[in-house]
Amino acid sequence: MKRCCEGVGLPCLFKGVGMASPRPPKYLLVFDFDETIINENSDDSIVRAAPGQALPEHIRQTFREGFYNEYMQRVLAYMGDQGVKMGDFKTVYENIPLSPGMPELFQFLSKNHELFEIILISDANMFGIECNLRAAGFYSLFRKIFSNPSGFDKRGYFTLGPYHSHKCLDCPANMCKRKILTEYLAERAQEEVEFERVFYVGDGANDFCPSVTLTSADVAFPRKGYPMHRMTQEMEKQQPGAFQATVVPWESATEVARYLQEVLKK
Repeated sequence: MKRCCEGVGLPCLFKGVGMASPRPPKYLLVFDFDETIINENSDDSIVRAAPGQALPEHIRQTFREGFYNEYMQRVLAYMGDQGVKMGDFKTVYENIPLSPGMPELFQFLSKNHELFEIILISDANMFGIECNLRAAGFYSLFRKIFSNPSGFDKRGYFTLGPYHSHKCLDCPANMCKRKILTEYLAERAQEEVEFERVFYVGDGANDFCPSVTLTSADVAFPRKGYPMHRMTQEMEKQQPGAFQATVVPWESATEVARYLQEVLKK
């Protein structure tokens, strides 16, 4: 197919990181973060830093479907009012466990880094992702990270913003991963980097949206039993052949590593 946790000052804002690749890789590998790289939803995890490790009912009742980013802004404002500081959030993020087999997959990718360009597209936030990946030792694997901008204001409150606006009716108001992936592929093509295949590893409904754009040369790796997996199955039943990419469900990321190993042997 062609086609910061350390040394941050206040205030700080994270939105995208980049690292040059010495020569064009053959494959693009796209990861989600929550419940894909890590075995939890990081937005839920940070509640462990709140008083009593819980949110009051009046905050929880403000959640609206499709507006999770706005909800989290209110959660973080509440936690700031309660005196939760950068170090408290950092500790939580650093200790969120990786999903089963993910360290092994990352080690495999480290050994074959010249063949894969790796990016992360997540509806979490830049600060939390960077904290977790640096602590796990895998931050440098990623050429670019796309996530909601976050940082700490003059009061020391953790602040969060939306990533962008879009017109997709299937995605949360603050992020459409299909838009991000499509624009990234176009940008890389302009830079004369074209990938033979795209591999997408995810779990959620917002990962299904970009995976629909994959071609028959590409592979979608939905986490078994999660929304992305169920949605690929439903599409295949309702519109056979409409989902073009090969679907390889996984319970342990070692299954993803094994599949990629076989690809490299061909």
